[in-house]
Amino acid sequence: MRILSGIQPSGALHVGNYFGMMQPAIELQNEDEAFYFIADYHSMTSLFDAEQRRQNTQDVALDFLACGLDPAKAIFFRQSDVPEVTELTWLLTTLTPMPMLENCHSYKDKLAKGLKPNHGLFAYPVLMAADILIYDSNVVPVGRDQKQHVEVTRDIAVKFNLTYGETFVMPEPRIRAEVAAVPGTDGQKMSKSYDNTIEIFGDEKPLRKKIMRLVMDSRTPEEPKPDADQNIAIQLLKLFAPADIAQSTEDQLRAGGYGYGDLKKTLFEHYWEHFAEARAKRAELENNLDYVNQVLNDSAQKARALATTVLDRAKKNCGLC
Repeated sequence: MRILSGIQPSGALHVGNYFGMMQPAIELQNEDEAFYFIADYHSMTSLFDAEQRRQNTQDVALDFLACGLDPAKAIFFRQSDVPEVTELTWLLTTLTPMPMLENCHSYKDKLAKGLKPNHGLFAYPVLMAADILIYDSNVVPVGRDQKQHVEVTRDIAVKFNLTYGETFVMPEPRIRAEVAAVPGTDGQKMSKSYDNTIEIFGDEKPLRKKIMRLVMDSRTPEEPKPDADQNIAIQLLKLFAPADIAQSTEDQLRAGGYGYGDLKKTLFEHYWEHFAEARAKRAELENNLDYVNQVLNDSAQKARALATTVLDRAKKNCGLC
């Protein structure tokens, strides 16, 4: 069973990334054959600063390794170090219907937010399909907002297989519903697009301020909060604190006599402690970037060996060789 997942280097990774993608990926490296990539090609649809892309890519590598990704168990590489994926993208593009791409939720959502359309943004699902298919992936862990792209991948693979003969493995999405939407500082889904993130790593003082500025309602500490489970800080605390502590804190808030300031302090303490070991590991890795780059390069060679095999199979079946 081969697992495939990727993440864009579009900015500092946040706790929504961690619980939605990173933690599940790190857990899955112990189950089956795992391929994880930094999607630097994908970042080119919205990030146009070359140096920032290099820095973001390095930061993503540091973050993943610090949080527990084991290069002895998972293949972890830069997307652009496997150029075969762009060649496969063209093969798939020639069979991808325009209406399929026009109907993708992600594309329509980005347009609705005012992002200027380009061909890369429009064809993003085809590159994503190539990412998945070129490694004969069986399982693709995704958030609910990405499920449609796996469905598009399956549709493209079916059309290719029907047109040129059996070529691609059919991938299946895997969704962890309980962390499908980690709340941001404004209550919406945590996303860089909404500027409502809490970063995994960073300096203590600004991160503490960010959590202490979480917007609460105007009820006094003494007032009972029967809707305590809907509180942003409580929802985040349940991700970081042991279940009994999170439940006890929620009960106190519900009963009354427990202020929002104390709640936010409790949240910060458990958030900060949750990543303490990872922060120490990241500091070590920052002082050993040669090791980090070697991990990415070695993994890219392994990934490229498989990608070449799948691409050659696809080219042969469609008459290019």
